[in-house]
Amino acid sequence: MNLSDLIRGGFDVQSKNHAEAVLARDFPGPLVELCGVLLDFRIRDVELIERGGGEAIFTRRLRRSLTDRNWPKRNIVIRKIVDNDERASISHEIDHVRRSENGAVALEIEWNNKDPFFDRDLENFQRLHGEGAISVGIIVTRGNSLQQNLIQIVETFARRHDVRGIDDLEQFGLNPTVRQRRMIEIYEEDFISVWARLFVRDKFGSATTRWDKLQVRINRGVGNPCPLLLIGMPAASIEQAEIE
Repeated sequence: MNLSDLIRGGFDVQSKNHAEAVLARDFPGPLVELCGVLLDFRIRDVELIERGGGEAIFTRRLRRSLTDRNWPKRNIVIRKIVDNDERASISHEIDHVRRSENGAVALEIEWNNKDPFFDRDLENFQRLHGEGAISVGIIVTRGNSLQQNLIQIVETFARRHDVRGIDDLEQFGLNPTVRQRRMIEIYEEDFISVWARLFVRDKFGSATTRWDKLQVRINRGVGNPCPLLLIGMPAASIEQAEIE
């Protein structure tokens, strides 16, 4: 199992600074593990809709899958010591680090944060690679096909569950804002169509972490010269599910 399997599965995949070659040569086992986890991973459509505090339930599920395969969270500390005198100490908390006899691979999941988090991740990878702490940095985020199909996914979900108005959204813990309610009243269209557009725009909008925003940073050279593997989750990762 390799990156070609992810591409066939609809994932966006980009390798920078020879990351694919480094992974294939020095980390073949971890690469197989990662591809297997991502290809098996599914997000229930209701999980996209339901309101919840903190990290999304499916992101926690993905983290558990990686941790179970020896990709734990790790705090990497770099200390500068001169003649037994510690001059500086920097700590980098990484979502997942996979160690092997050939070094370490770092991975960050950026599902729906503010897009400047990409800068933080890439700059951390750059520093850690420069210090020899990691060989490759990996970022997993929302892919193009998923972003482009979010409105349709939300509309389909709402029609399946017979959502006809604002009151029907309460069962998913949703309470549209005053602005959203006014917009729904202004547009003389089908309720679901208007609400789905507003929901996606507000929750998964242009200021959030997604593939095109990651590309902006990569095109600027952020993170160079660290080998980088960038992965975008596809629309195929979403599955229809009943409410439990």
